[in-house]
Amino acid sequence: MNFKSPHSNIPFFTFVIYLLLISPVSAQISKVEKAFADAESKGFSGVLLLAIDGKVVFEEATGYRSFEQKTPLQTTDIFEMASVSKQFTAMMVMKCAEKGLLTYDNELTDYLDIPYPGITIRQLLTHTNGLPDYQDVMDKHWDKSRVADNGDILEYLRKYHPPMLAQPGEKYEYSNTAYVFLASIVEKVTGRDFIELSREWIFNPLGMGNTDIRTLEEKASVNNFAAGHLKDENGNYVNANKFHSSDYTVWLGNRKGPGRVSSTAQDLLIWDQALYAGTLVGKETLDLAFSPQILNDGSLSNYGFGWDLSEDPDFGKIVSHTGDNPGYKTLIMRFIDQNKTLILLNNNAHEGKDALIESAVEALREW
Repeated sequence: MNFKSPHSNIPFFTFVIYLLLISPVSAQISKVEKAFADAESKGFSGVLLLAIDGKVVFEEATGYRSFEQKTPLQTTDIFEMASVSKQFTAMMVMKCAEKGLLTYDNELTDYLDIPYPGITIRQLLTHTNGLPDYQDVMDKHWDKSRVADNGDILEYLRKYHPPMLAQPGEKYEYSNTAYVFLASIVEKVTGRDFIELSREWIFNPLGMGNTDIRTLEEKASVNNFAAGHLKDENGNYVNANKFHSSDYTVWLGNRKGPGRVSSTAQDLLIWDQALYAGTLVGKETLDLAFSPQILNDGSLSNYGFGWDLSEDPDFGKIVSHTGDNPGYKTLIMRFIDQNKTLILLNNNAHEGKDALIESAVEALREW
């Protein structure tokens, strides 16, 4: 006898197999939906996107583009990426290397007049350079009625010459200064503006139509730009630019390299998939970018060229990066052995993001 399912004309056994195939997927979606609803109920504002083999399996937005105007957030809204920008800066350097314009073992002082000898481009990329914090120098000495760019930052580092924090290659220590230098090196070897070249080499060819390195004025003119928010003294979310802690985003507003890329979740997925396709650089270059750095004592530092590196018994290799600007928390996680992707963009620096990320990772683990 050929049994039928009660809801279709397909054979019963085929229906059972169908259920077995879709049930795990449905179960994982339900888990993520529950976690997202829980974060939403606690006040999280942002976008979560999960993809497998480049296909979106979950994408939701909640909260507000502007809390003050109560403008609902959309999945297509543009967020400040903060330090997620560093992977794009690293890509610009990798493209220069493939074009023969530089090598990773060239030294910083081969290109820039800066009083920190013995540091290689590889050490700049991997935060193993020992450089001092440029923002500290600028905060102490810069006239904050003016907007600083990379040239100003280099000038003040030469003028005040703060000491190194460590010897080159001695240890990992996160360095925004290094990524200012990297963008300036790209400009030096190409003779081009870093922002224009980023559009020409990355954003435009990939069709990342919502991604750019924008000025404050340009951000203000973008209707779907999701502002970063922090709580005021009354516990209400207001635009983070109203806080003194955000002032640096104005007076350092023309810096290039360590931040300032703004993008959408969908554009980040385009970027993610392009890295598999070898569209921008070859596999050998990417393998190098996703490899640990060997320190002077022979130990390994698990940061590649613009990516944090980790291994997981189920996922295999994971490359990721977080971003943190006033009001913003961003994350891209790429489970590169399985072509799974997690993108989270948060514009009210909400603590609920951590539990949401954890639930999303566990759902992807079982997917």
